[in-house]
Amino acid sequence: MTKDLTTGHPLKVILWFAFPLVLGNLFQQFYNLADTIIVGRFVGVNALAAVGSTGSINYMILGFVIGICNGFAIPIAQYFGARSYGDMRRYVANSAWLSLAGAVVLTVATVLLTRPILQLMQTPADIIDDAAAYIGWIFAGIPFVFLYNMVSCIMRALGDSKTPLVFLVVTSFLNIGLDLLFILVFDAGVMGAALATDLSQAISGIASLLYLCKRFDVLKMKKEEAGVDRAACGRLLYIGLPMGLQCSITAIGSVVMQWAVNVLGSTVVAAVTAASKTSNLLTVPLESVGTAMATYAGQNLGASRLDRVRSGVRYALGIVAVYAVGSLVVLHFFDVTIFGLFIDTATEIEIVELAQQYLLWNSLFFFPLGALIVWRYVIQGLGYSGVAMMAGAAEMAARTGVALVLVPLLGFFGAALANPAAWIAACVFLIPAYRWTIRHIGNRLYGRSLSHES
Repeated sequence: MTKDLTTGHPLKVILWFAFPLVLGNLFQQFYNLADTIIVGRFVGVNALAAVGSTGSINYMILGFVIGICNGFAIPIAQYFGARSYGDMRRYVANSAWLSLAGAVVLTVATVLLTRPILQLMQTPADIIDDAAAYIGWIFAGIPFVFLYNMVSCIMRALGDSKTPLVFLVVTSFLNIGLDLLFILVFDAGVMGAALATDLSQAISGIASLLYLCKRFDVLKMKKEEAGVDRAACGRLLYIGLPMGLQCSITAIGSVVMQWAVNVLGSTVVAAVTAASKTSNLLTVPLESVGTAMATYAGQNLGASRLDRVRSGVRYALGIVAVYAVGSLVVLHFFDVTIFGLFIDTATEIEIVELAQQYLLWNSLFFFPLGALIVWRYVIQGLGYSGVAMMAGAAEMAARTGVALVLVPLLGFFGAALANPAAWIAACVFLIPAYRWTIRHIGNRLYGRSLSHES
């Protein structure tokens, strides 16, 4: 069930590994979109705006969870690439202990602070009750988000990007079924959508854990490998925390932007929600290539194959360039069709027009987005997650600047420029950061080879 990414043509290896990630992330999006689509179509525009208004804080918290789990998986991938299986199992065990502790702390804190945060963001009065009910129940399911993402990241670190896809496919359909049950049959509104997500995540996490324990023989641990190891925990946190914080720091800018959008009214919130959800669908392949590159870089670093890392980055940038052009073509013909998943496009004319403007400006900058994703994940996969975190700070600063300056001056058009500004700012930082990281590791590997020769 494992896969060695240190051999074979880089382009073929990356595409082979990334394709299941694309499908898996698409189903993850549908998994998350089920709430938005069903709420928007069957509960109403205000309910859609309520769910959409929580998107930035949802990403801030759940992005932290996903980021830290991705970070924990990096040393696992490195030890797997180096074929140091005892150390690999020790890091798997300590990742589990840290995830358990993080899940408890984060769940309690977020559930208690949900409504104060929404009030601070100036969430419109006509949607704040639904928004608080929805995101509060979503945060109650954080332990299962930790569980599924940690197990999936371990599988990917060992080269298996297909099995997480299978669990996502099954639970995505389950989530849709539960959404329809709770909303249409039980009339539970946005709270029903949140409960459907929680139940689906619980089933996905538990099932994937059972599969991991049963099928991955390389993870069968001795007693001394399963205990808490301070050194292992320290290294995991050193890599994982910056990756989690990078997502959260990026999301802080999104929270400030959501505050600026909220001031413009619930119609604009609904338009931005529909456009953002569409953009998230279209950028799934970019994120998937980035995720593949983190594992690819980690395994090849473990095997001391920095040359393969460099060539892999070049091929990955080519992939995202081709995709960025293709996505523009798709949007030209099908943007309104995709919006129809969330709203009634025949009656909500103003929302559709605003959403089209917002999405156009975002899609024109998909290549810088894809490039920053590749550079950032490679830097993280090489173990320099603190460096990559600074790109998140650049994104946060750009979004905050747009929210505080351009939105008051330009209104909705200013909001549409927020993501492009953030992506460009991150690229300006990441280009020299990637070159520095490669040069620094190259010097380290060269020094190691000289010491071995002597």
